[in-house]
Amino acid sequence: MSGLDDLPPLREVIARHGLSARKSLGQNFLLDLNLTAKIARVAGDLTEADVLEVGPGPGGLTRALLAAGARRVVAVEKDPRCIPALEEIATVAGGRLEIVQGDAMEFDASRLVPPVKVVANLPYNVGTALLVHWLTPPDWPPFWESLTLMFQREVAERIVARPGSKAYGRLAILAQWRTEARIAMELPPRAFTPPPKVHSSVVHMKARPEPLAPADPKLLERVVASGFGQRRKMLRAALKGLAPDIEERLRAAGIAPTARAEEVPIEAWCALARSLETTER
Repeated sequence: MSGLDDLPPLREVIARHGLSARKSLGQNFLLDLNLTAKIARVAGDLTEADVLEVGPGPGGLTRALLAAGARRVVAVEKDPRCIPALEEIATVAGGRLEIVQGDAMEFDASRLVPPVKVVANLPYNVGTALLVHWLTPPDWPPFWESLTLMFQREVAERIVARPGSKAYGRLAILAQWRTEARIAMELPPRAFTPPPKVHSSVVHMKARPEPLAPADPKLLERVVASGFGQRRKMLRAALKGLAPDIEERLRAAGIAPTARAEEVPIEAWCALARSLETTER
């Protein structure tokens, strides 16, 4: 796409607009256009999709999403300093780039036309909060078809962790209960400006049509939070406040009362949550 190809290098854009990355906003800019193109490819075919991008900064990934043929990119940027740089991209995007200055947590997704894919190099300081926000809508399936998101590697490993591992916890259960999640890319600190102190990973999550197993979302979250809130304890002790007969309910869900939270697969957590619904009524 000649218009996008004619845009100046990102380092030049950053210098011209004074876009030094701000730690307070969790900013680490990804300037390598080969890497941004790879991230866009991880998201799959974008030609028939609206793409929601959060924290585009100077627009490196924005350019890649447009170059990959996205039907429309809606870029939500909180930092007003970045808007002029994004507007330069919009002038050559043929009406396919919409810029929204604001907080992604407050963004009205109803303005997006399905199918919707979320693709973002998330600011580190809000990445987990945004993920939880997108994974816990009032209704399921959500407004999005897939999430392709950059996280600190430690967070990415928590998202895809399996039972029995130290990383397995509430975030893994929340993500894998409703999505198929995998780590698609690894990026070293030197890929960013300024380089962060940690490695980064791109996680791709595809929304399941239905959750992995039936359970009330709020009750499941409460049960899981109780279990992992005291993860060193056996579950019969960690969950004793949920029901007087918790040992019987654990056994009925196929969970040994002496098990610890990190040993229990998602389906068993869901079974336990279902068994506790009677005590909630």
